[in-house]
Amino acid sequence: MECQECHKRPATLHFTQVINGDKTEVYVCEACAKEKGYMSYPEEGYSLHHLLSGLFNSTFENAKAAQGQQTTELQCPQCAMTLSEFKRIGKFGCPTCYETFSDHLDPVFRRVHSGNTTHHGKIPARIGGNMRIKKEVDAYREELQRLIKREAFEEAARVRDKIKELEDQTRGDDS
Repeated sequence: MECQECHKRPATLHFTQVINGDKTEVYVCEACAKEKGYMSYPEEGYSLHHLLSGLFNSTFENAKAAQGQQTTELQCPQCAMTLSEFKRIGKFGCPTCYETFSDHLDPVFRRVHSGNTTHHGKIPARIGGNMRIKKEVDAYREELQRLIKREAFEEAARVRDKIKELEDQTRGDDS
């Protein structure tokens, strides 16, 4: 489909607007969308800082609105960074900031880590052989517990065998 504005480039964006029950659809290319004001974003693009700042700001504002009250400004005792400065900058001032603002971070971490508050990191491909296997064993152990609770004993036995095989593999690498 071609752009409805310039009729030169292919339409890559689809906008739908509903006003008082009247639905209007527009198909435009990215250049026309920027030019006509359908969308806007920073010239330098979005960075991790923009993403985290957006998450922090929405989370903190939602928490305040839910409480229906104005909270006093939280401040780090070590470096004197305030919660609003942290939200604006998106970085901690010192290690104590993490402890000071910890009550406000869990909702953000849940959103960033798809429901979890723990980041397990990545394993380097060159040196992470045993670490990767140990992580796989841990995942299998969790699956084994779920299978036992469901009383799926045949599947649990297969998972148990996989765990044993992987553990034997790591013992063989250590010798």
